[in-house]
Order: sequence, then C-alpha cells, then structure tokens
Amino acid sequence: MWEILFRHPDFVAVNKPCGVSVHQEEGAVSLTQTLAAQLGLEQVWLLHRLDKLTSGVLLFALNPQSASELAQQFAAKTMRKTYLALATDKPSKKQGWIKGDMEKSRRGTWKLTRGMENPAVTEFGSHSLEPGLRLFVLHPHTGKTHQLRVAMKSLGSPILGDTLYGGKPASRMFLHAWKIKFDYQGQTFEIVAPLSEEWPFRNIDFL
Repeated sequence: MWEILFRHPDFVAVNKPCGVSVHQEEGAVSLTQTLAAQLGLEQVWLLHRLDKLTSGVLLFALNPQSASELAQQFAAKTMRKTYLALATDKPSKKQGWIKGDMEKSRRGTWKLTRGMENPAVTEFGSHSLEPGLRLFVLHPHTGKTHQLRVAMKSLGSPILGDTLYGGKPASRMFLHAWKIKFDYQGQTFEIVAPLSEEWPFRNIDFL
C-alpha cells in the first residue's frame, strides 16, 4: 500500500520509499497499476519521476484533463520542488547556485561541464547538523537525469549513500523529495513528504 500524502479529485500525491522504481521492472506490476488498484481507479497518470534510490513526494493525475494541465506545469518548470540531502564532506561553498551543462560519463553516470547551452540549474543552502554531517536543502530549477546527485558531487559533498557518485556507503541514499508547491485551478497546493525513520534526525523545524 502506498502512503497517500494528499488526495484531490484530480490528482494524488504519494510518499515513494527509497528503492522503489517508478519504471516497470521485468516481471513486476508497475507503480501506476498498484496505485490505481489501491485507489479503486482504472488508471492514474504519472506526472514526473524520481530516481529509484530517491524517496519522497510523487504526483499522479487522476484524469486525462488534469494530467495534461499538470504535465504542462512540469514542462514549464513552474512546479516548485524542494529536496533534502545529507553529506559527510564539507562543500566548496555552503549556499548558492550550481549551473552547467551535463554530459554522460562512465558507468552510467553524468558529469557537470562548464558549458551553458542547456544547463542544469540548482539553488541550494546547507546547515551543519553535527561534526561530519551536513543537511542540504536543494531547489532544482531544471529536471535533468541525476541532476542533484551530480550537483552535490560538484560541490565536493556527494550524497551520503550515493556510492555511484562517491558518497560514503550507508543504509540508503539520503536524498528525499521533501516538498512540492504548485498552483492548480486558482488554488496553491504545498505537499510535504515526511522523512522516514532511516534519517538520523526527524526534526527540521529550523528550515
């Protein structure tokens, strides 16, 4: 059963666990099929994607009309998304912007380049939690594959548990789609996905 964060007549938000793929894996029932069955509907429409190792808020439309309208917002980059990440290495800067083109690298990874033809753009801030552990608050302004993982590596602070990009091994990759904010039919919606018990802290009232 999916954890339902918010249900509207036209859309639903769930809290995706780490390790669950949004793509249908061989021999498995797709995420959209299981959610549709849980909601008692014939079909739901996945509006965006999260990496398999990323947890957090995932939005689905419940009819073709809302699917079209909300998908256009994702395409126009008007959806305001906030992610949380943990890292153990000190970053080259504590806040600011990370911008640059991305190109494929080795072993299925991506890398940030100095080009600015079609850049990945991420705004970020960070807070020291304890010696050797820092919380990053990430606002992606574009939606490139592995964008936040590459951005964190470029700061010298790969995400804890993201061994593909040089992060220290951990029980999971500590990247969480914490919040999404958008306007729909004259209303503003802000949906928050709470952190799981795997996170070494749960109180983020200071954000």
